Amino acid sequence: MKALAVVPGTTELKIVERTEPQIAAPDEVKVKMLRVGICGTDREEAAGGRSKAPEGQDELVIGHEMFGQVVAVGEAVTRVKVGDYAVFTVRRGCGKCTACLINRSDMCRTGEFSERGIWGLDGYQTEFAVDKEQYITRVPAELESIGILTEPLAVAEKAISEAMLIQSARLPDAAATPDWLFGKRCLVAGLGPIGLLASVILALHGAVIYGMDVVDENTIRPQWFKTIGGQYIDGRTVTADKVDDTIGEMDLIFEATGVAALEFNLLDALAYNGVYVLTGIPGGDRPIQIDGADLIRQLVLKNQVLVGSVNDAQGHFQMAVDDLGRAQLRWGDLLQKLITQRHPMTDFENALTHHDADEIKVVIEWGQSA
Repeated sequence: MKALAVVPGTTELKIVERTEPQIAAPDEVKVKMLRVGICGTDREEAAGGRSKAPEGQDELVIGHEMFGQVVAVGEAVTRVKVGDYAVFTVRRGCGKCTACLINRSDMCRTGEFSERGIWGLDGYQTEFAVDKEQYITRVPAELESIGILTEPLAVAEKAISEAMLIQSARLPDAAATPDWLFGKRCLVAGLGPIGLLASVILALHGAVIYGMDVVDENTIRPQWFKTIGGQYIDGRTVTADKVDDTIGEMDLIFEATGVAALEFNLLDALAYNGVYVLTGIPGGDRPIQIDGADLIRQLVLKNQVLVGSVNDAQGHFQMAVDDLGRAQLRWGDLLQKLITQRHPMTDFENALTHHDADEIKVVIEWGQSA
């Protein structure tokens, strides 16, 4: 079968031939790949950035945002059946710590995990994939057109649920409401795919959402954001450290920019008892200057929480599928409009290296459903 592989640490990206995987255990599932999403991690790998081939191999099959159809199952499998649409999770545990042993490798304590398509395990830019049932989530047929959004949405699901759990545990009035987010002022910084999908979750919870980016308001991402009820903030006009003065303080900040200076400056916009969750990973190693004393004073005196969130567990994938369904019922085909570019497998180079101004989510098409 064909697969898209990179030689880690280089820009050598090519279509390779791999042996088609087969069911080898009662709890395994074989999936035919239909489409695979492209994100910044994939482009970093294609540019020679962070990645690791499986042990004993020189090449890594990339791709971690997958959507496919089940074509075979082991005799012990009950969660999916042949013909179902499904997605696999990304991270595989170390097999040592408690978190990994209970299928919460997103919270691995040793750092010895692997990740399909990124670190030590082949990914999903290929015709077929086989994995354990514990890593699969069924996607209803009515969500076929937007099922590819499950993995990036699951990243946002984890981050927001972590923030809600923290607030529910520490705030005296949290138990008085079934949904802490309802009516809360929330700022999403960075309106890329993760930020826009985080906005969907917040809107479904009834939050008042603001979105910050550095593009014109009449362009595709701010306009999409406004369609779900968001209020756009142009970061070139209202800088991060002036948000509180101009728009007001925020109960929750969801950061998805990966810009270190911005990440620190946004703390000024956080309200008393607020929670700030970071998902963006800054690149480079250029130093920045911050007022450390002022930062610590604010966190302490305003009783604030700053938390980082990475990856996601199978439960977050199920939350993502559930919210895709809720979003489709509420906004119709709006989420389909997040998928702005579709490329055939043969056009992988263009998909990974070309960045259109109107791009939101890019996918590579691998096959047609049965």
